[in-house]
Amino acid sequence: MNRKTLALIVTVGLLIAPAACSPTEPPESELKVGIIAPITGSIPGVGISTVNAAQLATQQINDAGGLEVGGQRMKVVLFIEDDKDQAQTAASAAQKLINQSNVAVIIGPQASRNAIPASTICEEASIPMISPWSTNPETTAGKRYVFRVAFIDPFQGRIMAKFAMEELRVTKAAVLYDVASAYNKGIADIFKQVFEEAGGTVVAFESYTTGEEDFTAQLTAIRDSEAEVLFLPNYYNEVPLQVQQALEIGVTCPIIGSDSWGGLESADLAQMEGFYFSTHYSTDIAGGMAQDFIKKYQEAYDEIPDDVAALTYDAFGLLFQVIKSKGAVDPESIRNGLSSVERYEGVTGAMEYKGTGDPVKSAVIIQIKGGKFVFYKQANP
Repeated sequence: MNRKTLALIVTVGLLIAPAACSPTEPPESELKVGIIAPITGSIPGVGISTVNAAQLATQQINDAGGLEVGGQRMKVVLFIEDDKDQAQTAASAAQKLINQSNVAVIIGPQASRNAIPASTICEEASIPMISPWSTNPETTAGKRYVFRVAFIDPFQGRIMAKFAMEELRVTKAAVLYDVASAYNKGIADIFKQVFEEAGGTVVAFESYTTGEEDFTAQLTAIRDSEAEVLFLPNYYNEVPLQVQQALEIGVTCPIIGSDSWGGLESADLAQMEGFYFSTHYSTDIAGGMAQDFIKKYQEAYDEIPDDVAALTYDAFGLLFQVIKSKGAVDPESIRNGLSSVERYEGVTGAMEYKGTGDPVKSAVIIQIKGGKFVFYKQANP
């Protein structure tokens, strides 16, 4: 994901909203969808995948004549906002989309640290929000208008704790996590709880704060703890440096991670050979629907879609299914439709909703092998 691609995404994002306000388009013929993504900031790869998938899903609907709603066709129009991977900016973006762009629904934000504050804004405004990638329970907890298409952190943390004990057959684990990030801390806490409940010992539970680049002290404590596995539930822009420093000071145990590893660049994978992480789907076992998505995404962007792209595409698929079934595009109808969905078959698999905004769905374990992400096994709820 090069700078040229990123610059194009930013330009497209800035141009879409003005075009949507053209007086030649009567408001009743449009479905206005807000997008909040980290186009700039510390995880721009997530922003690129978000916008790419959103534009692909929208283009497919519009090229087919628009979204069928109550017997008429409606054009889907995107209003894209950059949250810069900042919580306050994400909240402000939600307010702008609701109050100025008059969107009926918001897709995003992606990272939990941004989705949580934005979800509060959407809930207070009674505007439905679907976060594709946020996994922290707080994003949807106690909210009627907020939904997601990803599994949640307690499930993911449990999976990786059991994987460490049952597959790697270790009893002593270490964790290094960002204490200031809801996503990282949430998974770290669950991993520790489940690992210890199963009879293991977390011999080192080390933290840092967002933006730190020297992890030597924490990693030295982890090395000296004689941990048999190291869990890094941290974002893809941080993990390569953490792994590099761990190897430099002599950490030799296996290293495992979470779905935030999905954005790792190819250049980073050589030093991570044999490591494992949990995520939402694998191109190796993708079914017919997913294969069709992968093919069209590659044709459009000349790259294989990552988990963020797949989840964003699923968020649009879920939204379109709900709107078609309700025959209306007002926020309340969309919320009611989302709250009544029992099952959705998506690119990332089958999702079952049981009275909450959180789907029950499977995860996959990926192994980094030969410089690639390779399917290892499926983990069911």
